[in-house]
Amino acid sequence: MKPEMITLKHGDATIKMPASSLAKLALASTFAVVFPQAANVAPAAPTSIPAPGEYWPGQGGVNAGFVAACGDVPAHYLILGDKDLGEFKWGGYREESAATSKWDGKANTDALIAAGGHPAAEAARAYAADGHADFDLPAAAQLYQVWVHGLISEGAYWSSSQRSANYAFYMYFDGGIQTHNDKNSERRVRPVRRFFI
Repeated sequence: MKPEMITLKHGDATIKMPASSLAKLALASTFAVVFPQAANVAPAAPTSIPAPGEYWPGQGGVNAGFVAACGDVPAHYLILGDKDLGEFKWGGYREESAATSKWDGKANTDALIAAGGHPAAEAARAYAADGHADFDLPAAAQLYQVWVHGLISEGAYWSSSQRSANYAFYMYFDGGIQTHNDKNSERRVRPVRRFFI
């Protein structure tokens, strides 16, 4: 059975559509007028987001701040594990690594784990808290964000960002200096994870 068609004309414009489609369209526009605007938009982000530096219940650490979308990674919050894991070598001295992102610790950590022999990344990835086992060795920009929010005040921490075959970036929190050292040196490790909202 062929659907009943309705033709609408306004000036020079003509629209022909099935009667059932027109009824749905009319109903949708009625709802848009009758219901408040908030009912027609996506829900807002939760209002219970702790301030940077405060523990985020159920997320495995403290809120290390909002991170805008970059590349293929959507906007998210950075969660800083609430304890140091100790001192480790970066690993892979004299070997080029695919861990070259300055901002994506997950991509770097994935590359380091896949290559093997990278103790700092392995320690970060092995960390689990509040049921989350998706921690990474932070990239250089992620460590800088931790410093900006004053979440670590002293010590030297490895990033997951390689500088060259011999060197990787680390953050010296006492002076707020980001520099590099040879991959055989031992530095502290503090894991991070991403919380997408």
